[in-house]
Amino acid sequence: MGANTVEITDANFEAEVEKSATPVLIDFWAAWCAPCRALAPTVDAIAEEYKGRVKVGKLDVDANQSTATRFNIRGIPTLLVVKDGQVKEQIVGAVDKSVIVKALDKHL
Repeated sequence: MGANTVEITDANFEAEVEKSATPVLIDFWAAWCAPCRALAPTVDAIAEEYKGRVKVGKLDVDANQSTATRFNIRGIPTLLVVKDGQVKEQIVGAVDKSVIVKALDKHL
């Protein structure tokens, strides 16, 4: 996990995401998922570039199944942009950084 990313869990989801003053980019991932590992450096780079404007978090779907189920996460990696407690964007798959940036910029 990068220096500017937070670990999001079932236990801290409300505090870290729903009550966040800034938009949150959540990376739903798992250690066994090769596309997730491929996307990780991109997510870390976005966390660095958007520091102070967007909270970037990673949620391990194996360890936090109730949150993954709540958001109907069927395939990983899945990225959600959450603002004011509401899901604004959903991106599925290992996508190019420009796709993520475009989705985030709409909500800043």
